[in-house]
Amino acid sequence: MTPDTVLQQLNWRYAVKAFDPDRKIPDDVWHALEQSLVLAPSSFGLQPWKFFIVDDPELRQQLLPHSWGQKQVIDASHMIVLAIKKDVNADDVDRYLARMSEVQGTPIEQLEGFGKMVKGFLVNPPFPFEVDSWSTRQVYIALGQLMTAAAMLNIDTCPMEGFMPDKYDEVLGLAEKGYHAVVACPVGYRAADDKYATRPKVRYETADVVAHL
Repeated sequence: MTPDTVLQQLNWRYAVKAFDPDRKIPDDVWHALEQSLVLAPSSFGLQPWKFFIVDDPELRQQLLPHSWGQKQVIDASHMIVLAIKKDVNADDVDRYLARMSEVQGTPIEQLEGFGKMVKGFLVNPPFPFEVDSWSTRQVYIALGQLMTAAAMLNIDTCPMEGFMPDKYDEVLGLAEKGYHAVVACPVGYRAADDKYATRPKVRYETADVVAHL
């Protein structure tokens, strides 16, 4: 992978308007994309999210009327709903500390200071703060990593806010699991007749959006 290749793939990427329903992502490629979500960074490493892969065609069909009729939901090889963990709190911090201790072999007692700091941030933040809004911002980090990884692998994506989150929660049973849908991302291969694939990418000049101080 070279700098030129990275820029080439990022220019190749676009928000697909029509997927080829007959093309499926190979298992090894999908594994890499799934792991790109697992490996996504988050504030404090808390990972206040869950990624629901909607494999059931009937469920995807049920999501269509709550997606402004966007057929990417049913035509894409894979359909991902990125959701926040509702009301992240001290229990979630303790769960993460236990996982940290398990993975890194650090005695849990040595993590107490870090845990206290994170819990303090959640209940008494140094700036105006609403925990679900904060969790939502973390989810978008994961979405960006997924889309970039997909582009590097010549896999198409379509990030979608154009859906009814509460209806998604209802269809997928997310609320009772403690989660709330915030963004969706169909993943697959662009249709040969998607006219948007060849449109020039419209971006401001670099000098208009990048400043060196």
